[in-house]
Amino acid sequence: MNYREDIRNIAIIAHVDHGKTTLVDALLKQSGIFRKNQVVNERVMDSNAIERERGITILSKNTAVHYNGVKINIIDTPGHADFGGEVERVLKMVNGVVLLVDAFEGPMPQTKFVLKKSFELNLPVIVCINKIDRPEARPEEVVDEVLDLFIELGASEDVLDAPFVYASAKKGVAGKKLDEEMTSMEPLFQTILNYIPAPVEASNESFKLLISTIDYNDYVGRIGIGKIESGTLKENDSVYIVNSTKPGYEEKVKISKIYEFEGLERDEVESSSSGSIVAITGIEDINIGDTLTSEQDKKPLEFVKISEPTLSMNFSVNDSPFAGKVGKFVTSRQLRQRLFRELQTDVSLRVEETNSTDSFKVSGRGELHLSVLIENMRREGYEFQVSKPQVLFKTIDSKKYEPIERVTIDVSSEYVGAIIEKLGRRKGELVTMQEPQGGYQRLEFLIPARGLIGYRTEFMTDTKGNGILNSVFEDYAPYKGDIPRRVNASIVSFDTGVASTYGLNNAQQRGSLFVGPGEEVYEGQVVGESPKGVEIEVSVTKEKKQTNVRASGSDEALKLSPVKNLTLEEALEFIEDDELIEITPEDFRIRKEILSSQQRYKSKNKKK
Repeated sequence: MNYREDIRNIAIIAHVDHGKTTLVDALLKQSGIFRKNQVVNERVMDSNAIERERGITILSKNTAVHYNGVKINIIDTPGHADFGGEVERVLKMVNGVVLLVDAFEGPMPQTKFVLKKSFELNLPVIVCINKIDRPEARPEEVVDEVLDLFIELGASEDVLDAPFVYASAKKGVAGKKLDEEMTSMEPLFQTILNYIPAPVEASNESFKLLISTIDYNDYVGRIGIGKIESGTLKENDSVYIVNSTKPGYEEKVKISKIYEFEGLERDEVESSSSGSIVAITGIEDINIGDTLTSEQDKKPLEFVKISEPTLSMNFSVNDSPFAGKVGKFVTSRQLRQRLFRELQTDVSLRVEETNSTDSFKVSGRGELHLSVLIENMRREGYEFQVSKPQVLFKTIDSKKYEPIERVTIDVSSEYVGAIIEKLGRRKGELVTMQEPQGGYQRLEFLIPARGLIGYRTEFMTDTKGNGILNSVFEDYAPYKGDIPRRVNASIVSFDTGVASTYGLNNAQQRGSLFVGPGEEVYEGQVVGESPKGVEIEVSVTKEKKQTNVRASGSDEALKLSPVKNLTLEEALEFIEDDELIEITPEDFRIRKEILSSQQRYKSKNKKK
């Protein structure tokens, strides 16, 4: 069998924040992709604004570097479990993976998740221990932990002999031994060439290409990205689309343009052959999982089963009194088009029509998955409302089953008791508890997904902002029973107008407020939270009555507590079943589904 020795296809897999994107930066810089005087952003691969702000990778990215005459196609993958659908597909394009592990944190739940997927596809693994220059780094122990993880996941003998490379991606250096002098990324480049197999040379066989990722561009429409498994593809070739999940389906299409990846650019090429990762244009309705074939052999390639969604929420047209004031896209038609367009590039998402033409049920892999979609739409100028996230249950043998998450918590030893107690109440089951290391301890729980809704904010408060919580979908298990609801209740405005210092001063005695003086509010808007657990209605627009004898400056003397600014995730965790979040391009507000207090009262009585 012949191999294309001039190509290597690799994916970089790791847990969130272990330095994947920074490592790719270092490889790009040292392969001579950039001019000497070119100004390059840090984390150049995180192109989306939310990715740059949150420091996470959401979409997998393709790039390519050249080293010693070999083209190395690199795919930078997301580390969040919510974007696991991206990782699974990407692994179909590569011949090996670089597993990146933080020299202090060691293997994390997401490391385990992506590694398991790599083993299922029999991909060789290079382990790169990153951040060895961290003050509290413990690389030797982390190497043992990685090998333990390999054994736990049932790795074969070959995988246990995987090469280890030590690196500081930030400094752009790597080495095969901890004590050697490190000057560049060369040891990592060398290990990739020696250990990752070259793709098979099969350019004379019939053409086959599996589409693993879709990109979208206003000028050319949908762009399919995948690896040519066999054969050669030329511009303007006619090919057939088939799909392993749609037996009997085939469509003849014409390829307009073919691109290969060079650094951060896509270079147009006239033809490309087996082993190359390419982007193609010209096929209007191309989908992830489609196989492009020649006329001789129309057999589709197998495709990875996508992780099922575990959470759903309703997206509906904004009908609040302030609707349409700042949004560019406000109608149900625009909302529908945008949600269905998202399905073209996000395979883990589901969008369903509901009984109402103004509302759509959107299901995703977790709170982060859905909140990133909401945030993207908000920035694009959409205005809409979302409901409280609901967990998706399953019925198996006429029993109710629910999604269970594996949660890993790294926290200072002093907070361990409080966490075990809180998660216990939420039906969490402590699976392992490691010995404290450097004052920190690692706990692992299995907990129903619904038990995590609303917990993250509480966790940050309980650990004074120092704890790290990560979760990954484990499996479905029989329903664990009821979980106590939030203790805090809403403070609701019962009139519409502008919030006044006097009105807010009266209201703040009942709890913490979400609005400040001068802000417009409407009847039914949630303006704060009450610690008493009983919903309260207040007037925050109330002005002080004028009297003949009124000390000057008496209103100015009122002191207001700082406003509690919730993030979108905190708001999703805070709201109750009868509440919605109104999302606009400028901000978001929490509101009651039924705005009129009289109607709400009637509706509650009906339910009773």
